[in-house]
Amino acid sequence: MIALNPSKIIGVGRNYRAHAAELGNPMPPEPILFLKPPSSLLTDGETIRLPALSSRVEMESEIGVVILERVRDISPEAAEKVPLGITCVNDVTARDLQKADGQWSRAKGFDTFCPAGPLVAVGLDWRELEVIGRLNGAEVQRARSSDMAFPIPFIISHISRVMTLMPGDLIATGTPAGTAALATGDVVEVEIPGVGVLRNPVG
Repeated sequence: MIALNPSKIIGVGRNYRAHAAELGNPMPPEPILFLKPPSSLLTDGETIRLPALSSRVEMESEIGVVILERVRDISPEAAEKVPLGITCVNDVTARDLQKADGQWSRAKGFDTFCPAGPLVAVGLDWRELEVIGRLNGAEVQRARSSDMAFPIPFIISHISRVMTLMPGDLIATGTPAGTAALATGDVVEVEIPGVGVLRNPVG
């Protein structure tokens, strides 16, 4: 088992066409990158805290990629050979603040807004991954890595040309359609077959 201790968490916005469409956003010509602070990390079973500053917080089920070696300025072809860990991520987002601010640091940076885990699995084929999101036991999101607009090696390459990726860094690769608003008392689950189920209550 690999512990999550990233120097940085990099998110990818609008990587599924259906999710971009449900928010009324155009697809970007290249991946949209944003950062979540390591202080937003939350482990399996811990509580997502709804901030008083937001009136609409949503779940975003995502395939998380954990970098296992230093990566800098590499091609997509070279990125296919980078050893990776795969984990479940919930890129919790204050949707109203995201729209109000025009940039995403506050909306995605609150403490407890990056549940991840429960395990980091190695040896999985990035082409064959599936992510499933559930709210109170009901499935609301399901997609495969093959549905991504920008595949995982392309994302790694794109980020590596901006910043050096260090061992342990976490990439949240984008969420499919079906993001749902959270309320106190809810239970959110993100599942990736081969990794497990990340489960967090909402408080």
